[in-house]
Amino acid sequence: MISPLAYIHPEAQIGENVEIAPFVFIDKNVVIGDNNKIMSNVSILYGARIGNGNTIFPGAVISAVPQDLKFRGEETTAEIGDNNLIRENVTINRGTAAKGKTIVGSNNLLMEGVHVAHDARIGNGCIIGNSTKMAGEIVIDDNSIISAGVLMHQFCRVGGYGMVQGGCRFSKDIPPYIIAGREPICYAGLNLVGLRRRGFSNETIEAIHNAYRIIYQSGLNITNALKKIEEEMEMTPEISYIVDFIKSSDRGIIPAGK
Repeated sequence: MISPLAYIHPEAQIGENVEIAPFVFIDKNVVIGDNNKIMSNVSILYGARIGNGNTIFPGAVISAVPQDLKFRGEETTAEIGDNNLIRENVTINRGTAAKGKTIVGSNNLLMEGVHVAHDARIGNGCIIGNSTKMAGEIVIDDNSIISAGVLMHQFCRVGGYGMVQGGCRFSKDIPPYIIAGREPICYAGLNLVGLRRRGFSNETIEAIHNAYRIIYQSGLNITNALKKIEEEMEMTPEISYIVDFIKSSDRGIIPAGK
């Protein structure tokens, strides 16, 4: 299952039942788990840590050094979980001294040409569309959908269960459960279809909607809007997630639409 035309450094650790196609390059200080399929012309470089059951398509480059001039060759990693689909020409850089590692969780689909920069954190169950580019130290929470051609500024965070429309660019955080879109990017409503598909009840969806009505449509500033939510709404896990997300946002959240 390992092509003789692949190069595997003798110090690399390869698990069981791993398919490695011709012209794959696997560097030293690489650990690859079980049941992975690595297609032709993939480069898996120093510091890669890959779990189980992943499929990596031709031309992907995993754990290249960061595109960050502050990088000085420190020991860092690029860590990938289980059961991911990493499509053609995806690039995932390893970390820097800032965080020490870049992390892609499990059960994600990274479509063709996606770039994941140094020290990024991508959760589980996410879909990242073709040619989307994520700068350093971004965070994408679980079950997010980032459409094609999106540009994500460094240090930004995207909340879970939401959707970012194709072609958007943003430099502020995107709270959970919403659709972000238009130009310039703004709040464009709840991700209703996605929430229903994920099994959220009508009552939970309505509560989320009420919270965002207060945040985006009440005319209150963010501090007072969050205070009103805490005083008047039941603090379910979903509402607490929204409030905590916004309170912890260093860059601020995207605005309401006009």
